[in-house]
Amino acid sequence: MWRWQCNARSSGSGTNLARTAPLLASALPLFLFLQLLAQNVSAIAHDSLYCETDKTGRRNCAEPSHYILKLAGRDDDLANRYADEHGMAVRGEPFLDSHYFIYPKLGGELRRRKRSLDQLVDRAGVEDLILDRPKRRVKRDYISGQQFVGPQPEVGIRIRRQTTFERREVPKLPFHDPLYQDQWYLVGRAVGNFDMNVREAWLMGYAGRNVSISILDDGIQRDHPDLVPNYDPSASTDINDHDSDPTPQNNGDNKHGTRCAGEVAAVAGNNVCGVGVAFLSKIGGVRMLDGPVSDSVEAASLNLNQQHIDIYSASWGPEDDGKTFDGPGNLAQEAFYRGIKAGRGGRGNIFVWASGNGGSRQDSCSADGYTTSIYTLSISSATYDNHRPWYLEECPSTIATTYSSANINQPAIVTVDVPSGCTKMHTGTSASAPLAAGIIALALEANPSLTWRDTQHIVLRTANPNPLLNNAGWSLNGVGRRISNKFGYGLMDAGALVKLARVWKTVPEQHMCTYEYSLDAPRPRPIQGRFALNFTLEVSGCQQGTPVLYLEHVQVITTIRFGKRGDLKLTLFSPMGTRSVLLPPRPQDFNQNGFHKWPFLTVQMWGEDPRGVWTLMVESISNNPNIGGMFSDWALLLYGTEEPAQPSDQRYSPYAPSAFRRPGIGQALTSQNETTVEEASTIRFGTLQSVGDCHPECLGCSEPRSQSACFSCHHFTLTLRNRAGFKCVEHCEEGFYADGDKCKRCATDCETCSQAELCDKCHDAKLLIDVKHYGHMDHGRCVETCPSGLVADYSLTIQAKCVLKKNSCSAGYFESAQSVCLECDHSCSTCHGPGPLQCDECAQDFGNRTMGYCRKCCSPDQLAQKDLHCEDCSKSFAAARRDLLSLSSLVANFFTIVGLVLLGTVLYYLCRQLICCCMGKGRNRSPSNLEYTPLTTIGDDFDSNNENGKRNNGFELVADESDSDSDNAGSLVLEGVNNVSKVVNGVDIGPQENTKADSASTPLVEKESRS
Repeated sequence: MWRWQCNARSSGSGTNLARTAPLLASALPLFLFLQLLAQNVSAIAHDSLYCETDKTGRRNCAEPSHYILKLAGRDDDLANRYADEHGMAVRGEPFLDSHYFIYPKLGGELRRRKRSLDQLVDRAGVEDLILDRPKRRVKRDYISGQQFVGPQPEVGIRIRRQTTFERREVPKLPFHDPLYQDQWYLVGRAVGNFDMNVREAWLMGYAGRNVSISILDDGIQRDHPDLVPNYDPSASTDINDHDSDPTPQNNGDNKHGTRCAGEVAAVAGNNVCGVGVAFLSKIGGVRMLDGPVSDSVEAASLNLNQQHIDIYSASWGPEDDGKTFDGPGNLAQEAFYRGIKAGRGGRGNIFVWASGNGGSRQDSCSADGYTTSIYTLSISSATYDNHRPWYLEECPSTIATTYSSANINQPAIVTVDVPSGCTKMHTGTSASAPLAAGIIALALEANPSLTWRDTQHIVLRTANPNPLLNNAGWSLNGVGRRISNKFGYGLMDAGALVKLARVWKTVPEQHMCTYEYSLDAPRPRPIQGRFALNFTLEVSGCQQGTPVLYLEHVQVITTIRFGKRGDLKLTLFSPMGTRSVLLPPRPQDFNQNGFHKWPFLTVQMWGEDPRGVWTLMVESISNNPNIGGMFSDWALLLYGTEEPAQPSDQRYSPYAPSAFRRPGIGQALTSQNETTVEEASTIRFGTLQSVGDCHPECLGCSEPRSQSACFSCHHFTLTLRNRAGFKCVEHCEEGFYADGDKCKRCATDCETCSQAELCDKCHDAKLLIDVKHYGHMDHGRCVETCPSGLVADYSLTIQAKCVLKKNSCSAGYFESAQSVCLECDHSCSTCHGPGPLQCDECAQDFGNRTMGYCRKCCSPDQLAQKDLHCEDCSKSFAAARRDLLSLSSLVANFFTIVGLVLLGTVLYYLCRQLICCCMGKGRNRSPSNLEYTPLTTIGDDFDSNNENGKRNNGFELVADESDSDSDNAGSLVLEGVNNVSKVVNGVDIGPQENTKADSASTPLVEKESRS
C-alpha cells in the first residue's frame, strides 16, 4: 500500500528535494519561456488586435464584446427577433445597409452564447455573423496643454435639436475674438510671415457655407458656446453607446474631438476663443474612440449619413510605435468604397486623415493602412518655424501639410476645449488634419461639384513648398513638381485652392492598370543578411484595356518574409525618373513575419506618363548575416486617366516612347504609319470617291474631318446612339466592347465590359463577380450583394468585386494579389503561391524529402545511377516525409508534456511537505522524545568526504542514519553557517544562534524519536 512517509530515511524527501530544487528552478523558467514564445508567435500576425503585455510578459488581448449580424437586406424586425431568440439584443442603427450590432442581454456573457449563435448563421435571411474584436487605435495628439477660458456668452445652452442657420456675410478682418491674434497660422505670424493663406479665401467670401464636416473621434461638446450655432446633428452620433448624442465624457481624457471640431468651425466674431477655418460650415462629431474600437465601429462611423456629410476628418490610427503594420478591416474598407462611389450624390465623400505621430520611434506612415488608402488625403505637420516636428512620420502617401507645433516652447494651435473653454496648446498631426478639412470646406463652397478625386488634384496642385524648402529631402518628380516624404507637395494654400476650385473641370474617369511581376526560379527567392535586389517591369499603360496615360495613385502590393521586418527598405523608380521611398527602415520593428500583400502607396508620380520601365528596389540594412527570409511576389497598380485631368494640361503622345516599346507595339505602330501615308492620296471605294481631309479614323469619307461620314474605319465602327449609321473610333467608348472591328453595347448593368454579358466594371457601387478561373455561372455580372460562397473584396481596386472566400481556391490553385485563383506549379497538388517552393503538397510522381521543394521522382534507372537531379520517392522516404510534416506538432506536444510533468513534480513536493507539516502539528510533543545530534558548520573546512551532506547555498540537508534498522530511523538535519532553526516534529521553534566562528562549533538540531 502506498502511504506518505515523512522521515528522511524512508522517503528521502529532504535529500531528494534538495537535489531536485535546482533542477526545478532552472526548468520552470524554461517552460515559462517556451509558453511565452508560443504566445508571441501566435500573435505575430495580429498587429491590429488590442493586446497588452503585463509585468510577467504575458500577452493579454481584449475580449470581443459583440457580434455583427449581416442580413441579406435591411430588416430591423427580423434582426431584433433573431437576436432575441438567441439571448442577444440589437443596439443602435444598422450600418452598411444591413449590418447590426448585437450584444448579450443584460447580465449575459458573449462566450456563453457562442453555441446558440453558431446556429444563427443558418437562419433564413442571415448572410454572416462576425465576431468583432477590439483593435488598438490611438489619438494623434501629444502635448497636454493649459486651458484658456475666454469671455463667455451671456447664456450657455445645451442644444438638443438642429440649429437653423442663416446666411451671414463675412465680417471685416481682423476678427475680435480674444484668441484670434494668437492663431499665428491664420494671420501670417509663422517665421517668415508665412501662413496657410486662409484670409484670402475669406476675403473672397468663402467660409464653408452648406458644407458638412464630421469629426470621427471621442465625441464633441455640442453645446460649447463657440460651436453651438454651427452644430449639425445629422453629422453626429454616438457609436460607443449607440445613441444620437456625441457629447464626450467629461473625465479629462476626452477633449480631442472637441478640439478638432473647433479648428474647423469655431464661430467668428462672437467674442469666444478663436476662429475656425470654415467658420460658417456645419460641424458634427462621431463618438467612437471612447470605448472598444473594432472594424464595425470604424465602418459605422465612416458610413454615417454619407449623402449628407461632405468631409470626414480623422486624427487617429494604429499605434505609432514603430513596429505595427495595420489598417482598416473588411467592413471599414467597404465603408470607404461606398463613400467614394455613392457618397455626396455620387461625387464621393472626402476622407482627411492625420499621417501619424511616430517619428520619435522612427515609424513610417507607410505601415498605416488608413494613410496608404487611395481614398484618403494624408496630411502631415509643420512647425511655427517651418521645420519638421519631432513626431512627424515620413511616407510617400502624404499629399500635403498644415501647421501644428513641435514642443511646449513654441506656439501651438488655438481651439475650443472641454468643458466650454479654450486652449492654445492643441498639437500633433491631430491638429493638422482638421485644418486641412476646414480648408477643403472652403473649396467645396466655391465648387460643390468637386469629386473626391478632384479634391486630391487641386490640393496637390496648389500646395506651396516654398516655406518648407529649408528641410532636407525635397526632389522634383517627372512633371516638375516638388515632392517630399515629410511634407507631400507642400503647405496647403487656401486662397490658391479656392481659386482653382472655381474653374476646375471634373476629371475624366479613373482607370486602373495592373502588372504582376513574374519571379524567376527559385520562387519565392531566398534573401539573407544585407542585400539589395532590383526588380523591373516594362509597362505599356494597358493600352489594349483601360489605358492609363496620366498617373494619379501608384500602389505596390508585395509579400516579403524577413527575420527582422524593420531592416527592410523598399524604393520605387518610375520611368520618368521619380524616386519614391515606399518603406524606410524601422529599427523598432522586430517582427519576423514580414508583410503579406501589403499595399504601399505613393502619390509622388502624380501626372507622370507611366509607360516605360519601373524598378522596385528591395534592400536590407541588416548587419546580421544569419537573418534571412523570402521575397515572394510584387504587383504594380497604376491609377489614372487616358486623357489629361484638365484640357489645359500637357498632353502625352498616344504612343509610348520608342525606347520603351515592346515588339508587338512597335509592329502595330509601323502598320498605323503606313496606313496614314497611303490615305494622303485619293482613295476610291467603288463608285464613291473620298473628298480628302478625312478624320484620322476614316478610310475614305464623304465629308471632311467627320467621324460619322467615313466609308470604312482604321480601327472600330461604333453604331450611333440616336440615329442610323456609325462613326469611326480608335477605342470603343464606355458601355461598348470590341467584337472584331465593331463596338457592341454592353449589358445594362455594365459600365465597361469585354463581352455583352461579361462586365469589367459596374455602375454605381455594385459589386462585380470575378471568378473566371472556375467558369462560375455568374462571372462578370454586377450585383448588389455577393451570392453564397463569395465575399466582397474592397481592398485593391476602384471596382469592388465578389471573389472566392480566402483560402477557398480549389486544389491545385492559389489566391493571387488580385484575389483571383491561379494555377499552382505542375509539381504541386496544393500550394500557397507560384512555383515549386510554395507547394503545400507535391503532385503525384513528385517529392520533396531531400531538397525541400517538389522535384520529379526518380526512375529505377536514375535511382541505380544515384542521380541527384530527381527525388527518391520510395516508401521509406514517404514515411519519413510524413514524420517530418508532423514534427512541429510533436515538438509542441513534447513541451506540453514536459511542462505538465514539471508542474506535477512541484505540486507533489509541495503537497508532501504540507501533509508532513500537518501530521507533525497533530502529534504530542515531549522533551523526552528529542535527541540531539551535533552538526558540522559549513565553511572553508567543509569535509568533502562526508557523503551524507551536500552544499546548498549556506545550509545542508543531511539524512542521519544512526538508527537505520529501527522504525524511528531517519531525521532531517539542517546544517547552517550562523543561525540554525530548531525543528520539533516538523515545527520551527526558533533560531539557535551559532556563537562560534570556527568549524568546530556544535549547534543542535532536534532529532525526532518515535515510540
